[in-house]
Amino acid sequence: MRIWNSRYEVLTPLLPCHFLRKPYLCATQIHIPMKQLNVPHIPGLDSLDLSSVASVLEVKGTRAYIDSLNWPTTFPYQPITAFDIARSDDELFLHFFSRGFSLRAEADCDGTPVYPDSCVEFFVQEAGAETYQNFEFNCIGTCEAGRRRSRTEVEPFSAEEYATIRRYTQLPRRRFSEQGGIHAWELTVAIPFRLMGLDAAELPDSLRANFYKCADGTRFPHYLSWNPIDLPEPNFHCPQFFGKIIFEK
Repeated sequence: MRIWNSRYEVLTPLLPCHFLRKPYLCATQIHIPMKQLNVPHIPGLDSLDLSSVASVLEVKGTRAYIDSLNWPTTFPYQPITAFDIARSDDELFLHFFSRGFSLRAEADCDGTPVYPDSCVEFFVQEAGAETYQNFEFNCIGTCEAGRRRSRTEVEPFSAEEYATIRRYTQLPRRRFSEQGGIHAWELTVAIPFRLMGLDAAELPDSLRANFYKCADGTRFPHYLSWNPIDLPEPNFHCPQFFGKIIFEK
């Protein structure tokens, strides 16, 4: 397992942020560090049972941390959250780990909101594209995903597309209300490149992406990101604050 010492580029947001609850504009001259990480290519990874993938990523994947506390005054809680990442020929693999107060999984049907639950998220965009894809998962593997132009403009995935997103969690796949105390949980997912609008045979050298941890509906709400976000209130739907993931050949 490689812990990636993220390199940085200067990120100057140029796009208006239309998606906030209030009519703020994203600053146009703020210099934001753009994190980068490499995505190792592991041939044959997609032939493994998903329950075995975490041990492979532990050794051969790249590890990064979702630890940007972007709104420390209003949302100071920061659970420990990390992910390992790698790819096969056809899928992107992510193994998430989180430990902190409270555990909740009210959503048990794909396509329903999971952000109030104990939730991890992956947003991705091809360079130059006007749309992006969001993949959001609660701790029991329920997924909300789609193709988006903004927080409110979305083309939801079909049931058939959801079925191609493989998921594995050790938690029972049934809904439950918030549980107090300290909990640790893990989730492994495999996302086909075609759901990202990509041809697996001709992947780009890199993609723009961000990774998130949230739990809006718990007693310890939090909004963490991998790449920092410079906005006045929580909002993950601003691609101008995405970092970069680089595909190893």
